[in-house]
Amino acid sequence: MIAPLSHLSYVALTTPDVEASVSFYVDRVGLTEVGRDEDGVYLRCWGDYYSYSLVIRNGDEPALHEMAWRTSSREELDAGVERIEAAGAAGEWFDGRDIGRAYRFTGPWGHTMVLHWEVVHHRYEEGALASTFPDRPQRRSSRAGAPRQLDHVTVCASDVDAFAQWYSEVFGFRVMARTVLDEAPVSVFSVLTTNEKSHDLGVVLDGSTRGGRVNHFAFWYDTREEMLLAADLLLEHGTGIEYGPTIHGIGEQSFLYYREPSTMRVELNTGGYRNYVPDWETKTWHPSQGSYDIYRNSSMPKSLSDSFPPADGPSAAEEGVPDEVREQLLKGRA
Repeated sequence: MIAPLSHLSYVALTTPDVEASVSFYVDRVGLTEVGRDEDGVYLRCWGDYYSYSLVIRNGDEPALHEMAWRTSSREELDAGVERIEAAGAAGEWFDGRDIGRAYRFTGPWGHTMVLHWEVVHHRYEEGALASTFPDRPQRRSSRAGAPRQLDHVTVCASDVDAFAQWYSEVFGFRVMARTVLDEAPVSVFSVLTTNEKSHDLGVVLDGSTRGGRVNHFAFWYDTREEMLLAADLLLEHGTGIEYGPTIHGIGEQSFLYYREPSTMRVELNTGGYRNYVPDWETKTWHPSQGSYDIYRNSSMPKSLSDSFPPADGPSAAEEGVPDEVREQLLKGRA
């Protein structure tokens, strides 16, 4: 059976200062600006196969405007819309920039999601950005520490297991693993995937009353050395590392987090395993087993409980629950 969705194609974020965020992603991260219109500024990593993977829009606060997924076929786009509407989450059709006919809807936990099949397969054929390698859409960035491509997005929901079940049933996501606290039978994190990666969608437990929040999104690097070089350069230019580098137990990726000017959290990600098992059964981890830090020798900062936009309660993180907010987040859930 072909999975209904193929992969995450772009994320669109809002920020109170578009130019500050765009300048950061271009000058510090190494992305390429490819266009602007009334909907925002379009950016791409050097290895992204489509026109763009990140959209920066004007908004009152840092937030996830939408996450977009390419379906595995034109037929699966229509079938996916039928399943969405049958599940009671109807949306609307629209024509998107370089994605043609697309469908936008809001899921049960308030996240806006776009499905599309059509894309512009991006490749610079001439000029300074043209690659000599036929399978590269763009020459490898000359900026040290530039990520190869978009990797995943991790959102927040009031019920992690129910979120994972709904997205699995409607879209065919494989639910790869979840984190359940040692001291209480509460799921605080789950990873879902449309392909062989450990995840391209994550969900953390949200203790607020505000729907549609996001914890972070992530870029992918070919090697851990490139990721560490990126961290070095961020530090040299005044951007602190919020947490890491270390290795997740779930997924086994090397990672670190920082904040861009809007305060949105960005993860740098590399390594990890590939899983092609079609009948994979969801694995349950506990923080004591190293679900967030495979070495089990680090403590997460309280700031990781910040999700976006700000709300009236903390969230968990891929790393679990910071001790400082544990009681507040778990109140009434055990």
